[in-house]
Amino acid sequence: MQILPSLLQGTWQTGQGEGRLIRHAISGAPLWAVTSQGLDMAAARRYAVQHGSTALSAMTFVQRAAMLKALAKHLLAQKESFYAISAETGATRADSWVDIEGGIGTLFAYAGLGNRELPDDVLWPEDELIPLSKQGEFAARHVLTAKSGVAVHINAFNFPCWGMLEKLAPTWLAGMAAIVKPGTASAQLTQAMVKSMVDSGLLPDGAISLICGGAGDLLDNLDEQDVVTFTGSAATGQKLKCHPNLVKRSVPFTMEADSLNCCVLAEDVTTDQPEFALFIREVAREITAKAGQKCTAIRRIMVPAARVTDVEQALIARLRSVAVGDPAQEGIKMGALISTEQRDDVQQKVNALVDAGCQVLLGGKADSNQPGAFFPVTLLWCPQPDETPAVHALEAFGPVATLMPYRDHDHAMALARAGEGSLVATLVTASEATARHFIVGAARAHGRVQILNQASGAESTGHGSPLPLLVHGGPGRAGGGEELGGLRAIKHYMQRTAIQGSPSMLAAISQQWVRGARVNEDVVHPFRKYFETLNTGDSLLTRRRTITEADIVNFAALSGDHFYAHTDVIGAADSLFGERVAHGYFVVSAAAGLFVDAGVGPVIANYGMENLRFIEPVKIGDTIQVRLTCKRKTAKVQKSPEDRPVGVVEWDVGIINQHQQTVALYSILTLVARQHGDFPAH
Repeated sequence: MQILPSLLQGTWQTGQGEGRLIRHAISGAPLWAVTSQGLDMAAARRYAVQHGSTALSAMTFVQRAAMLKALAKHLLAQKESFYAISAETGATRADSWVDIEGGIGTLFAYAGLGNRELPDDVLWPEDELIPLSKQGEFAARHVLTAKSGVAVHINAFNFPCWGMLEKLAPTWLAGMAAIVKPGTASAQLTQAMVKSMVDSGLLPDGAISLICGGAGDLLDNLDEQDVVTFTGSAATGQKLKCHPNLVKRSVPFTMEADSLNCCVLAEDVTTDQPEFALFIREVAREITAKAGQKCTAIRRIMVPAARVTDVEQALIARLRSVAVGDPAQEGIKMGALISTEQRDDVQQKVNALVDAGCQVLLGGKADSNQPGAFFPVTLLWCPQPDETPAVHALEAFGPVATLMPYRDHDHAMALARAGEGSLVATLVTASEATARHFIVGAARAHGRVQILNQASGAESTGHGSPLPLLVHGGPGRAGGGEELGGLRAIKHYMQRTAIQGSPSMLAAISQQWVRGARVNEDVVHPFRKYFETLNTGDSLLTRRRTITEADIVNFAALSGDHFYAHTDVIGAADSLFGERVAHGYFVVSAAAGLFVDAGVGPVIANYGMENLRFIEPVKIGDTIQVRLTCKRKTAKVQKSPEDRPVGVVEWDVGIINQHQQTVALYSILTLVARQHGDFPAH
C-alpha cells in the first residue's frame, strides 16, 4: 500500500512502518497508508521557523493579504480535483462545497480584511494614543508584532479543507508559518490541497508543512514563540492542552471541541406560523448535512411539551425523505460516515443513550453487513431531560439528534445551558422579547446564537455555518477557545506589547502619527503631494475664520436644520450653551473650506470620515483654525495595469478656537494618486 507523503523541511517525505489505512467511505477499498514514524519533527519545526516564518514576517500585512487572494484564486481554479477526492470521504457535492469552496472563501475574506483594515507595515498599532501624564509628553499604545515561532494546527477529519484554511488565513496574515496535522481519515484531501498550494509558487518556502500521521515529539520541541490550535474531541484536546512542555513554556493553546449544540422552538411559535416550518427545516438540515459529522450540528432539539407530537410528526416526515447512499448516484442527499470505525462509534453512543432512557423514533441501528460506512438518519426521544444527564454529555458524531420537551422558557434556557458549553445554539421565535430573554439567560453557555424567524429565514446561512467575521468557539465543553471572528483571529498568532514613551517616539515606532507628536510643516500643501512623497506627520496649520450670525442663518436655510440651539435666541439662552451656537456640521464644513486645496492634484477623492467628536461649542464671534496632519498611509493593490495606482491616506483633523481650545476632532480618508504602480511600464 502506497504511503501518503508528508511535507517537512520543504520536501515530500514518507514515514516508516505499515501505518494506518485510509479506506474509501463508500466501497471500503483501501486508498492510502498513513504514517509519520521516523520523521524528524524537531528539524521540521526549525525549518518552518527559519524559512517560512522569517519570510512571512518580513512581508507587510498588505503583501500577505495579496498572497492570500492569489492563493484563493489558484485553489478555486483547481476545485474539481478536490471534489473528486472529497467523494472518497463519503461526502455529497453539497457537503464538499462547504468544505472546499467554503474554505477558499475564508481565504478571500481574510485577504479582503487584510487589504482594508491592516497597515502596509510589519507592525500593527492596535489602539490610539493613551495619555499617561498631565503635560502629554509620556504616553503609551499597544502594538502587535509577529511571533518568531510556528503555528501547529491539529485538525479534525470532518472538514479537511475548510478546517485547515480557516486557520491558515489568520496565521499567514499574522506572519507565521504553519505545520498542519490533519485528521488521518481524510488526510488525502488535505494533502492534495497542500500540494496544490506549494506547487503554485505563491507561498514562501516553509510557509506550510504537513504531517500525515502522528505528530510524534513535535509538541516536545515547541517554545514560547509557538502557537498550538486543536479541533476535535474534548477528551483529546484536554489531554494535549496539559502537555508538559506546553505548560512549562506557556505555549498558547486554542481548542475548538465537539459539543452538544441545541435548537430551541420557542413557546410563541404555533404550527401554522412560518417559524415552525423554519424550525423543522433547520433541524433536519443540521442532522443530515455532512452525515451529521459537524462540530456545530444540532444534537439536542428542545420543544414545548405541547408541541412535541407536532414536531415529532413533521420532523420524521422530513427526515424520511432524505435519500441515503452513494453520493455519486442521482438523488442521494446524505452519504456515508468517514469510516466504519466512526460508524461503530456512533452506534455505541446511540446504544448508550438508549440505555440511559432515550427512545428511538427513527433509525438507530446501522446495517453492518452493508458495504460502506453508512448510518441511518436517527431521531431519539428523551422524555425526562432533567433526569437523563447522558443526553447532555454523550455525543453521537453522526446523523443523530435527540428530541426533548421543556415546561416553560426558563426551563428551555436551563436545558440549553445543561450541555456545559457549546459552539452554537439556535432559537426559533417570532417574539423579540423572547429572544432578548434567551440571550440574557443562555448566551453565556454558547459561542454563537442564531435567532431565526420569518424575517431572517430566507437569508440565514444556517445554524451550522461558522463565518469568517464571527467568532467560532465556545465555553466549557466546546473548548473555551476562539477561531475566526475577523481581525480577532489574527491577534492570536501575534504578540501584544504595551509601549511607553513620548508621542513623537511612539509615532516613529508605529510609523503612524499620533496627536501630540511632532509635525512636519513646509511650503507645499499636503494635498499637493503624491502618495510616495507624503510622509506621516506632514501637516498644515490653516488660516483663521471667524464665525458670524450670517453663517449660522445661511447654513440653517441651506441644510433645513433649524434646531433651536442654532436659530432660537430665547430657546438657546435657556440651553446648556447659554446662547446660539454654530451647527456642528457647519463647523466641519467650514474646516474643510480652510484645509482643502482646491486645485487639481494628487488627492482624488474624500471617501470617509471617522471618529467625529464635538468637544466645545462654537459661538457667534468665535474664530476657528484647523490643523491637518497625515496620520497613516496604506497603498492599495493595483488590480490591473489599466487601474490608476492609488493609496489610502488617513488625515487627522483638529479644529481649535481663538483660546487654543479644541472644538472638534475627527479623521478623514482620501484616495491619493501614486506616481508608480505595481505593474512595470512598457
